[in-house]
Amino acid sequence: MLTIKREVLDQIIAHAQADLPNEACGYLAGNDGSVSFGYPLTNVDHSPEHFSFDPAEQFRTVKDARNKGLQIVANYHSHPETPARPSQEDIRLAFDPEISYVIISLAGETPDVKSFRIKDGVVEKEEIVVEN
Repeated sequence: MLTIKREVLDQIIAHAQADLPNEACGYLAGNDGSVSFGYPLTNVDHSPEHFSFDPAEQFRTVKDARNKGLQIVANYHSHPETPARPSQEDIRLAFDPEISYVIISLAGETPDVKSFRIKDGVVEKEEIVVEN
């Protein structure tokens, strides 16, 4: 289960919408599976079909989270035109089985946000609980 504050959920949805037509990406930080802080990152691929983090930005983000006493508990990215489920590329690039993978789909009338755990190519859907 992934718990996320409403304001952080709203933030990542807004980030996904702002980066259209490209995929948006970032990290979610918190403690014990509870997300309290979002880090929007730059998709250096500038692509509607895939994303890559900027390594320097990624390093600064992880350092900032640690300085705040937070852990990276998830990464997120958007799917501008496809459902909120991991693509084959998403599964192949899911290297950390300890974090959640959050996908924001903008394919429908309203954003659809889902979370997954991915380990050794096996995808399991994860419940999201939104806190006010």
